[in-house]
Amino acid sequence: MPLRTRVLLTKPTQDAHDRGVRYLARKFRDAGFEVVFTNFLIANDVINTAVQEDVDVIGVSSSSGGHMPVMEELMEGMRSAGLEDVLIIVGGIIPDADARQLRQEGLGAIFGPGSSAEDAIQYIRENVRDRGTI
Repeated sequence: MPLRTRVLLTKPTQDAHDRGVRYLARKFRDAGFEVVFTNFLIANDVINTAVQEDVDVIGVSSSSGGHMPVMEELMEGMRSAGLEDVLIIVGGIIPDADARQLRQEGLGAIFGPGSSAEDAIQYIRENVRDRGTI
């Protein structure tokens, strides 16, 4: 039996816009993913949770701006922790220039307003590492 994909969905605590990420958590669970949902103060909180929960994917929700320093710190911390095989995706309002820069730094995908949960599910299924079987 294949191991289930483990997804960490998270958002900065200062970002009160959580309706979309909570909807996505439900859709991901319905798709068979194991989902952990957290808020974080600093990127290191996300990295520690990713390690503790042995996740395959980190999905960051950002709708209030300030995403660039957070994402840059998170992506650098992931590399430093040896977590390059963990897929990182972002949902929310990310300007095109920021999106291009984040993709160059290794971000998997960005799902902005109007993106469907099904698109994110398909992207994860096509791009997540193989966890093997039980």
